[in-house]
Amino acid sequence: MMSTYTPNYTDFNLSPFTGMTRKSWVDAGKYLLEGIFRHIPDLDSPVLVPRRETKITYPHPSAPKERQELERRAEIFEGLARSFLLGSVLIKEEPDLELCGIPLSEYYKRQILRCVTRGDELYVGNYTELVELSGTKDPFCCFQQTVETCALVTGLWASREQIWDRFSPEEKGRVTDFLSDYAHANTAPQNWRFFNMLDLAFLSNEGCPVDEALMLDHAQALLSDYAGDGWYRDGQSFDYYSCWAFQVYAPLWNRWWGYEHAPEIAAAFEEHSHELMKTYCRFFDRDGFVNMWGRSCIYRFAAISAFAGNLFLKKPSVDCGWARRIASGALLQFLSRDDFLEDGVPSMGFYGQFGPMIQSYSCAESVLWLAKAFLFLHFPEDHPFWRAEEREGDWEGSIPEKPKAAVLDGPGLLFTNHPSDGSTLLRTGKVMKQKEDLDGIRNYAKLSYHTKYPWEGPVFSGGVFRGDVESMQYMLQDGMEGSLKAGNALFWAGERDQILYRKLFFGLSPETEMHWVQAMDLADFVLPCGIFRADRLHLCKRPVKVTLGSYGFPDNGTEILRKEKDGQKAVILTGKDHIGRHKQMAMTIFAGFEELEVVESSGSNPDSPRSLILLAKVQLNRQYDAAEPYALFSQVITRDGGEPFSEEELFPVKEIRFSDRFQRGAYGPAVIRLLSGEERIIDFTAMEGRLML
Repeated sequence: MMSTYTPNYTDFNLSPFTGMTRKSWVDAGKYLLEGIFRHIPDLDSPVLVPRRETKITYPHPSAPKERQELERRAEIFEGLARSFLLGSVLIKEEPDLELCGIPLSEYYKRQILRCVTRGDELYVGNYTELVELSGTKDPFCCFQQTVETCALVTGLWASREQIWDRFSPEEKGRVTDFLSDYAHANTAPQNWRFFNMLDLAFLSNEGCPVDEALMLDHAQALLSDYAGDGWYRDGQSFDYYSCWAFQVYAPLWNRWWGYEHAPEIAAAFEEHSHELMKTYCRFFDRDGFVNMWGRSCIYRFAAISAFAGNLFLKKPSVDCGWARRIASGALLQFLSRDDFLEDGVPSMGFYGQFGPMIQSYSCAESVLWLAKAFLFLHFPEDHPFWRAEEREGDWEGSIPEKPKAAVLDGPGLLFTNHPSDGSTLLRTGKVMKQKEDLDGIRNYAKLSYHTKYPWEGPVFSGGVFRGDVESMQYMLQDGMEGSLKAGNALFWAGERDQILYRKLFFGLSPETEMHWVQAMDLADFVLPCGIFRADRLHLCKRPVKVTLGSYGFPDNGTEILRKEKDGQKAVILTGKDHIGRHKQMAMTIFAGFEELEVVESSGSNPDSPRSLILLAKVQLNRQYDAAEPYALFSQVITRDGGEPFSEEELFPVKEIRFSDRFQRGAYGPAVIRLLSGEERIIDFTAMEGRLML
């Protein structure tokens, strides 16, 4: 098998941007699943793949025996069910398909029965038995198997004729008894409710008795999580789970059960999907790239499955030509890289292996949830999704100097599409993570997320940890040698006059009074090549050292250039990423900051082994006088391609004028006049009354 995927079937008339057709997708699915089956020696062996990360992911060899047994069973079921998401649509496409000498339909038929059969070595246990095995006293406990039952019923639905209809009545009874125990049991009070709902819907369609009131209770709870603009709050957070869980499972539930038995609830789910489709295409960049943001980014292109979800509705609204260009682009974003697969298996990372973004609820097989993207293969060759010509939607005819913004107040998200380099930048709000959870902060609370510059993990420069450096985030150090704090809470205040207002807290916890916590008022606006930051210190104590990092820049041989103009300082980086694309990034400091440092790092960048971060710094002393800056103004701009940044792009500010009432940005509006002739007025007045979480 090759180290990267190259489509065997292309049609650049139908797909002028990617060449990818439905046959290409089938081929890509086989490519991925064949890599998995290289590690399965025979029909009786479970889906277990090589494990390269052992400290974070499960199973944990140091856990008590009971816990080890629970984790062993969960891993077996996770490998089976998630690979079956992909295997089921390929079996439907090609019933006699064999990979690595193993007939897929026979393999999954046998493995499903083994996993639900008591006494079998591969039996994963029903809910009631796992409660007893765990010894838990928690009446609301839940287990990983609940998640995987939903993947199982989705696969059984997708390959009904090839798998489900070949089970005997007794075998079907074994499967439905197993499913029913999970379907009617406890679940996590967030997107997990859908797993129970789809299990119950599947069972109902098979003539099994189900608690319909329980199913509708789950449905109403999920609808109550709707925040607007097509997004749901999942637990505490907003992230891709709103799209690859809520906006996939809800349309499936509608199709299986809701339209017929609960039309009002089904109509609400459908309306929310249509709301998402109004802006979701713009969440990706011009190439279709997925942004590295939120938890479970090991699922990568599962983010495109929300488009498939909309197509399952009675009256889909998705723009098929644009959605397919995005979907194929997202697939190629990863499959075209030589570090995506390790021994044929998707790595535990975004591109290659990347520990800082791995969650403890994952095992080596968890990455296979990305197979959900292949639900598009449920639609036949003549479906509009496959027949529409690829198009670039809002990118078509776009002007490089005029980025387009989509402001979503419901989830607190703002993304901008930049025609200058085809990137999409995401700014988030409504985020609160535990102050010790640095990986969670990186996942959610960066000041900006960039489709071409994934966020950096912990920075090690010359082998030494640099705790004062975070990409696209402020860090504070209280006192001359005090503790370092990351911004762990972002509150949303919305956009006014093309300026986004937010507030960033450092070390905020529920038991802490906000005004005793170091904070910053944030204001930023879009430039053709990036974002201009006009932020204000909101400190309760001094002295304090403040740093702000740029995006991480892949260092595969980088040219570093420094420039100054009228007291403004800029550093420009020029180089290439892992796959050889020419890249440029620059950071300029205008007001408040004292210097710009270039920080080298190893092992912190998802794209390349080495990276560089531009770091703006200022030390604020104990005195409170007019000379002490409150305003910290800066910009980070990026460009793909060889044209260097112009002087105006590096130094776009003609004048910054603070309020006459207070100098240095302490209070009152600040006026920023740009060389382009545009003017931005930064005004934090009464922002406190608009803050939302």
